[in-house]
Amino acid sequence: MQKSIEALQISCVDCHVSQEMKNELCYICATQHMINGKWKLLILWALRNGVRRFSALQREIPNVKQGPLTSQLKELIDSGLISRKSYNEVPPRVEYSLTDKGEGFLFVLNQMDTWAKKNLFC
Repeated sequence: MQKSIEALQISCVDCHVSQEMKNELCYICATQHMINGKWKLLILWALRNGVRRFSALQREIPNVKQGPLTSQLKELIDSGLISRKSYNEVPPRVEYSLTDKGEGFLFVLNQMDTWAKKNLFC
């Protein structure tokens, strides 16, 4: 996901805003693409407390099915927000954790949590 802002702007072919607006919106748009997915924010939130195995994530995230969880974990790995560590054991053991980039994104999630507590349930 390491792209220049120019590459992101070029790739936004569906975006019908002016170039000046693209300069303002492109980082937000790129972030939105990175975290777009029904379970991604919940996965990141679950990993804020440390390393989790797949089964633990599945228990902590209500109603998530194996296929979508697997798919969204792969996308988060590809975007550099989480890492996957596989152990050569029987049975196989795989652990997921936040990368430095993912740890940095926790600030955003904490702000969302604070905002929701103040504005959604009052």
